[in-house]
Amino acid sequence: MNRDLIDFFLEMLVAERGVTANTYQAYQTDLKDFMDYLQARDLEIDRVSKRDIHQYFEFLGQEGKTARTAIRRLSCLRQFYGFLVQENIRSDDPTYLMQSPCLPQSLPKYLSEQEVFNLLSASEFLDDYRRSLVAKAALEILYSSGLRISELLSLRKDQIQQATKILRIYGKGRRERLIPVSDAAVKAALVLKKNDASLKSVFLFPGRNPQNHLTRQGFDKILFEVALKANLDPGRLSPHVLRHSFASHMLAHGADLRSLQMMLGHADISTTQIYTHLQTEHLKKTVQDFHPLSMKK
Repeated sequence: MNRDLIDFFLEMLVAERGVTANTYQAYQTDLKDFMDYLQARDLEIDRVSKRDIHQYFEFLGQEGKTARTAIRRLSCLRQFYGFLVQENIRSDDPTYLMQSPCLPQSLPKYLSEQEVFNLLSASEFLDDYRRSLVAKAALEILYSSGLRISELLSLRKDQIQQATKILRIYGKGRRERLIPVSDAAVKAALVLKKNDASLKSVFLFPGRNPQNHLTRQGFDKILFEVALKANLDPGRLSPHVLRHSFASHMLAHGADLRSLQMMLGHADISTTQIYTHLQTEHLKKTVQDFHPLSMKK
């Protein structure tokens, strides 16, 4: 019965919400862990009480699970039991009014503008010509649009139009957004498309098999090469760091939070507001470095 309900829920996620393979796998893993916990205590997943849920999260803490893991598990269980209530399998939701664990706030890491410019320049000088074209196009698009890495790698060639310079992106939850990209990004993409014309792939960044797009692992190797060429520590560089750099630099140059939220594809503006903390930290450092009273030491 437990497994049947989980399969029923997972089928709904695919059919009605169109979740990605990664999201599906995450829900499946979290629910399996919860089911294993219940089975070890002879509990049925459709009959657990609020107390049972609380004890499960106490168990996670005893196992050394992080607050981030607990938050994700609670979100998964809320959606699962909300689904059971909606389908009249349960009359109540045992996760109702449960408080999420507090997550320590950490500011996103990002590069300076000069470091990004160095990366873009270095991407043109990789030893392999095609990898250089891929690196140049990918970095230009990432930095001018703030795309997630999954959105970048799944880009199709017909999504890059020289006339409009607008990307139509389907992000998390299949939410659509339109993102303008720079002239340099479009130019780099067109050069790559021309070079790859013989590959007969629909993807702008095809993998070894042109029927599939480049993998995250394959892109990470290219990013590693570019970092070395730019004399940048590869440990500081990732697609997410470039996304944070895009957002931070946009805000520093006067972009408003609402526009930034739309471009990043955040469902809630509170997620975007983390970048205001970066500006606060920058202002504090500016005062510490240049205010006359701070300089008198």
